[in-house]
Amino acid sequence: MPKLIPWWTPELAGTELEHIRTVLESGNLNDGDVTRRFEQQFAEMVGAPYAVAVTSGTAAIFMGLAASGVGPGDEVLVPDLAPIAAPNAVRLTGATPVLVDVDRSTLTMDPVAAERAISRRTKAILPVHVTGRTGTFPKILALAKTWKLAVVEDAAEALLSKHNGRCLGTFGRAGCFSFSPARTFSTGQGGMVVTSDADVYARVRQSVVGYNFKLTDLQAAIGLAQLPLVATRIARMRAIQRIYREKLLPLTGLTVLPFAPEEVPHWTDVLIEGRDRVVAGLREHGMQSRNYWLPLHTQVPYRQTDVRFPNSSWASSRALWLPSAYTLTDADIHSVCDVIHKRADMPLPELSMAKS
Repeated sequence: MPKLIPWWTPELAGTELEHIRTVLESGNLNDGDVTRRFEQQFAEMVGAPYAVAVTSGTAAIFMGLAASGVGPGDEVLVPDLAPIAAPNAVRLTGATPVLVDVDRSTLTMDPVAAERAISRRTKAILPVHVTGRTGTFPKILALAKTWKLAVVEDAAEALLSKHNGRCLGTFGRAGCFSFSPARTFSTGQGGMVVTSDADVYARVRQSVVGYNFKLTDLQAAIGLAQLPLVATRIARMRAIQRIYREKLLPLTGLTVLPFAPEEVPHWTDVLIEGRDRVVAGLREHGMQSRNYWLPLHTQVPYRQTDVRFPNSSWASSRALWLPSAYTLTDADIHSVCDVIHKRADMPLPELSMAKS
């Protein structure tokens, strides 16, 4: 049997039991001082004045939107190529998600399509920082400023990814993060809302209590154990993406999606012709990958015609996340590239093997 090369594998820090034991000995299993400490350290890490821990990334988006004044009768712009949690969170507020096509080169929200989608009912824009990429976000911010719309960022895949020296998730009225197992670090489930607006912070804090979306001290203890490893993991994720870019750049019919130097490639994603053939080849060698989401407009709750979403329709059959777990060695990544080259019927470029 070939060695399994996972798409993603969460890893424990090894100190979780110590942190959890402290919580158990305190007798307080609900949210409390440990959660407050986790919030403070997370806020300091991303450079936000305020942070509120919640039960999931979806809850974070809902809280961020609701605290920004979004409610029944409003509309929120959402990129069509995004996890279904994004429009579902909009619906939780009573507002209507309005799907917007994406930009082909970055797979982030298309600003031209976004402006066309604005109506008198539009209250906010929910950009998704796909795989940690800034993409068209500066244009979306400018658009929101022109039309006086709130921006609530879905930064679940963008921990410590930066634009102009500032972390994604800290530009809008609120930024929303996820701590699910497929993230840079995990509390099992959980999320965070960050903001620089004291009023938004107060509303989120009050609403979290009212809806009981509180993250417990037990979960926060796991987060505190994981935080010290974030920098090392991010460095590894960047190294993995560099190898992929070097090895796969010569391939015709395959595009390694770009990252700016300040951005964190949460995973390495590519656009590839004949994606299913390549995925099958990887699977034969014990190599996991992950297809991009299906466009939201193809999902039953949000079904619309493909005509309105040519870019997301085009990209969804080509976009692929390659094995990107920070636990993988350089040799693992080279092996993945070898299989992709063979499946693409392209000669393998002569490149030196980096040490694992």
